[in-house]
Amino acid sequence: MKVQTLLRLVSQHGGFGAVLKKGDRISGAILIQCLEKGENPRLLENMPTLDGSPNWQQIWPQDTDNNKELTDYIAQRFCFDPDMWLIELDIPEAERLIALLGQ
Repeated sequence: MKVQTLLRLVSQHGGFGAVLKKGDRISGAILIQCLEKGENPRLLENMPTLDGSPNWQQIWPQDTDNNKELTDYIAQRFCFDPDMWLIELDIPEAERLIALLGQ
């Protein structure tokens, strides 16, 4: 499974990863909250492409200190998609590891 592979990759590179909410194994979209030492939250989601290749897009800005806004946004997303996964990664440059994961 993609999620377990990603968590292992982060751990192997000295970071921390956790599943904050389990989604549907088959149809659940994956949101990834990226942090660096618990700060600078960024939220990424895999957006569909025409050729099916992975396309992870940042959907939440890095330079925010308002965690309540982020929490509210994530809660709103779960209202529309209860099958979604929420993964937290705390490692510098998490995006490079996510790119290694691919589709």
